[in-house]
Amino acid sequence: MGWIILGVVVLLILVLIGMYNGLVRARQKVKNAWSQIDVQLQRRFDLIPNLVETVKGYMGHEEGTLTKIAELRTSWANASGVSEKAELNNQLSGTLKTIMAVSENYPELKANQNFLALQEELQNTENKLTFARQFYNDSATMYNTKLEVVPTNIIASMFNFKPEELFKVDSEEARKNVKVDFGK
Repeated sequence: MGWIILGVVVLLILVLIGMYNGLVRARQKVKNAWSQIDVQLQRRFDLIPNLVETVKGYMGHEEGTLTKIAELRTSWANASGVSEKAELNNQLSGTLKTIMAVSENYPELKANQNFLALQEELQNTENKLTFARQFYNDSATMYNTKLEVVPTNIIASMFNFKPEELFKVDSEEARKNVKVDFGK
């Protein structure tokens, strides 16, 4: 009888260790996913000074937009946490849309090879960023679900595991449909 009780206790301990390790792995996956977003955001911010310098010569009177980008870049470097960086990301996306829209008024700029190359690099980065956000949200959702379902919720509360924030769009501007006009 003693061996059976010992076997059950050992099995229970192994199950608890397995659940704890599963939570740790899920939390690490979320951290890795966030770091991938961070890498793509950094790449985007590294491309921006080149884009701004290329655009400056053509759009001198658009100085306010260029200044706003510089301010956002500085704010992003000092930001911490998912929500703060997400908000700065949303603001930057809106400002970049402004640059791309204003560039439509400058045919020489639209034909400039540097501008075209930077625009393509920025588009590639945006695509990678979209994928990284989706991967982060999937990882965070999986982790948060583990924190709430039985029996891992017991282990999670015992070891103080905390839910992760999802990366979301809080800007109404970002939710609007993009207007495409081929009539020009």
